[in-house]
This record gives sequence, C-alpha cells and structure tokens, in this order.
Amino acid sequence: MTVPGEKIALFIDGANLYATAKSLGFDIDYKKLLGEFQSRGYLLRAFYYTAVIEDQEYSSIRPLIDWLDYNGYAVVTKATKEFVDQTGRRKVKGNMDIELAVDAMEIAGTIDHMVLFSGDGDFRSLVEAVQRKGVRVTVISTVTTQPPMVADELRRQADVFTDIITLRNKIGRDPSERPARPREHGEPGQHPAFLQRPSGAPQRAGAGVPDDDENYE
Repeated sequence: MTVPGEKIALFIDGANLYATAKSLGFDIDYKKLLGEFQSRGYLLRAFYYTAVIEDQEYSSIRPLIDWLDYNGYAVVTKATKEFVDQTGRRKVKGNMDIELAVDAMEIAGTIDHMVLFSGDGDFRSLVEAVQRKGVRVTVISTVTTQPPMVADELRRQADVFTDIITLRNKIGRDPSERPARPREHGEPGQHPAFLQRPSGAPQRAGAGVPDDDENYE
C-alpha cells in the first residue's frame, strides 16, 4: 500500500471512522494507528476532523481531542449548529468535508501518498483532484458490512482500497483495555482507557456511510 520513503499524509474523518469501526466491533487505537503509518514512510501529517457540540457542559469527545492534539495529530474541529427540521426534530449539523478538502488540496503538492479514512462518496471529486496533482490515494473503509460503509464511487476512484478489517490487528485496541465501568449514553470507549471517542453519526439510507449532518441524539 505504501512505498518506502514516500511522504504520507493521513486524513481521518472522525465520525465516519468511528461508525466504521463500531460496525465491525472494535475500537481504534490511535497510538497504534500513528505508529503503523510512521513505519511505512515519512508521515508528514496526520489530520483528524470532528465537530464539537460547544454548549454541552461536558463533551465525551474532548479528552480524545486533547490526547490526539498532544500526541502527533493535527486536530481540526468546528462547532456544530443546532436546528429543528420540518418535522420538529432537533438536529445537529457538523459536516467537516470542506475543511478536509481544503487541507488536502493545500498539502497535495508536498506529499506522495494520501490516506483517507472515510467511506463518504462526497470525497470522490477530492480524490480525483488530488490524483491529478500526482498523488496516490488510498481509501480505508469497509465492504464487509451490509450495506458497505464505503460508497462505490469513492472506492472505484481510489488508487488503492484497503478494508479496515485487514488492519484490525495493527490499529485496533485490545478488548481488555475497554473501560470497566458502564458507559453512559453517547459515551463510547476509546484509546487509551481514559479517552472517549466521538458518537457515530446515523447512516444514510441504503448507503452505509455516516452523514455528519444527521442527528446527534
């Protein structure tokens, strides 16, 4: 998947990666993930994108964000926007696609290989644009779920598609490291034990791909 000595940049769609790993029944160990790609080449940057609900007294994702920020990741966040749809349901919008795309285009001229942790079909055009700049693109998601978590058009556009299930032993957290205490609503486990990872967004009907614009209930 990688060439020794090449410059690599990781782009992690936080909500999408969380939903993908959850669907496969394991937790991501972000320390292992970083080490895995540092061993494959020169890891220039590892971006992690997530929306944050700013008005909550405590956000379960905040410890994870802080840990990532101090341990080699470039964390990109923005405040979610709350609104009520036509049916009267409370929804929270927190799409990070634009931020990820802008960063990818800015760094494309200095890397050889982009690794995208997402199955969102909206990134197909971005992948194509980065490829035109001479950058190889690997998409990491899964087709082992029903429906698949990766959009077909994104998978076809990528130079390499890697099913994350094949990386489980390399980037997954040992189940024994899960917190012993019961989890509260909206507080899934994360690496290390004191960290919590973001709540997964609901899936788009028939696509298997999380949508950051949907409910965060």
